Amino acid sequence: MINFSQPGVAVFDMDSTLIGIECIDEIAAIAELKPQVAAITAAAMRGEVDFSASLQQRVALLKGIEERTLATIFSPPPLTPGARELIQWLQGWGWKTAVVSGGFTWFAEQLKQLLQLDEAVANRLEIIDGRLTGHVFSPIIDAQAKAEQLTKLAQRWNIPAHNTLAIGDGANDIPMLKAAGFAIAFCAKATVQQHAQLVINDNNLMAIAHYFEDQGTAWQR
Repeated sequence: MINFSQPGVAVFDMDSTLIGIECIDEIAAIAELKPQVAAITAAAMRGEVDFSASLQQRVALLKGIEERTLATIFSPPPLTPGARELIQWLQGWGWKTAVVSGGFTWFAEQLKQLLQLDEAVANRLEIIDGRLTGHVFSPIIDAQAKAEQLTKLAQRWNIPAHNTLAIGDGANDIPMLKAAGFAIAFCAKATVQQHAQLVINDNNLMAIAHYFEDQGTAWQR
């Protein structure tokens, strides 16, 4: 059982969880390739295609896009309602917070700074002479890597496995949800909801804090 009066860690997916967009789809929109990329993204999130292969396919389509145009996607960062408040709530309990994403460090690192997260793990786009090359560096942060990162973070901070939270929405998050002490499906696909102890369909991350507050005195200071 989760106990907020003891050390813990909450690990968030980024795209469509901590933020309200899929960054790769928005990058594709800049190149007028959003329908093609979004179709692959949707299939990957439903678990219909291998994530690593789909990521490489999508990134290849982005070759030549100028790095500076990425800033338009995060001006301002499209935080999900309640994201900042939930992070602050968790930090108020003394918990560690992290984003572990199959998306890109270009965005995840900005979220780390903005929300004062303890860690950000994501895929790194290759950028040469200010333009995307169409390649992503290995190792790719896929579903299994996300689960491994949750375990590694808990071990790094000496946090017991039962006091770990994972929050995600897509098939790529399922192993991470399974690895967590408590799994939360946030506005998630039906297949993801089957692997969660808590399903939130309200597009406000503070619903998570409200759920635990409603559990009673076990979670009070």
